[in-house]
Amino acid sequence: MIAESIATQFDIPGRLVALQPIGAGNVNDTYRVILRTTFSEEQFILQRINRAVFKDPVAVMANMKAVTDHAHRRIESEADHADRIWQLPRVIPAKDGADYVVDPKGECWRALSMIASSTNYEKVSEPEHAAEAGRVLGHFQRIISDFPTEGLADTLPGFHITPGYLASYDRVLAAPEAQSRLAAVSEARRLAKFVEQRRDFVGVLESAKEAGELCLRPIHGDPKITNVMIDDFTGKGTAIVDLDTVKPGLIHYDFGDAVRSGCNPAGEETSDLSEVYLDLDLFESLVRGYLAEARGFLTEADKRYLYDSVRLIAFELGLRFFTDYLAGDVYFKVNYEAQNLNRARVQFALCESIEAREGKMRGILERNA
Repeated sequence: MIAESIATQFDIPGRLVALQPIGAGNVNDTYRVILRTTFSEEQFILQRINRAVFKDPVAVMANMKAVTDHAHRRIESEADHADRIWQLPRVIPAKDGADYVVDPKGECWRALSMIASSTNYEKVSEPEHAAEAGRVLGHFQRIISDFPTEGLADTLPGFHITPGYLASYDRVLAAPEAQSRLAAVSEARRLAKFVEQRRDFVGVLESAKEAGELCLRPIHGDPKITNVMIDDFTGKGTAIVDLDTVKPGLIHYDFGDAVRSGCNPAGEETSDLSEVYLDLDLFESLVRGYLAEARGFLTEADKRYLYDSVRLIAFELGLRFFTDYLAGDVYFKVNYEAQNLNRARVQFALCESIEAREGKMRGILERNA
């Protein structure tokens, strides 16, 4: 197995004991690696970077190394006054000093330190969990907010640029395969109508950026609830992981995605749309935690667009799932036929729920601002 050979090429002492596939991500292959010496055990995370998604793995690693080094310095400088021990994965160098290893097929692999004695969860379990998830995101954004975006490569051009996803949807929609699926499946036709009714909304954040209301900052890029680590002993959030999407962007992409993934108790894979809704208690708790950390660096304009980001990111992910379904499932991993169609149904149902709760959500944001 090639992963076993790669695992021994990083600068960690010991002999390989086990290599276990972990996680249920849609993109990278991830393993837990266990090494032992005669007196100690070391564990770390090994990942193969998916070149179909990340065209420039070297730039991905440069971004990750630069941002984590900066964040670690900030965490250490604030440690004496913090209410917890904040953590962040460390990039483990290869034995040749590089930040990655390239296998014989040209695939790029990285090693990251594990966040010990902590757990990530598929769903938010209670309001305090939501508050901790919000606080973890706000803390991460705050400690990297002063990192210059010019020092980061755009490793995912077009990522979270919703008008671009709509243009891709239109291209796919025109193809014979997509038209065939629409003709055969009434639910697909219903989702296509849902998209048409929201075309005018898709540019809300990009238009604000172009008008100078919003500005680029370093962002996580994928702060879904499964990437938030909760300390097993204290119950407090301690870290955010999966940093390969770090890049310049709008902080609203992160906030919207955190709410989208954390405040829908049904999760992303349910088949019962009656279970899908934006839980206002979870939302208020997440907002409270997030703004406790982020309030100091957000502008008034930033705050005005927070609701829009939640609605938009739910719609955007639904649009991406739906586009992939129409294209024949070429991007997201699927375990059964029409899984991407069902994922799109869930996100669009969540978007509808968010729209129905706009007034209450804006009120919560204003009260906590």
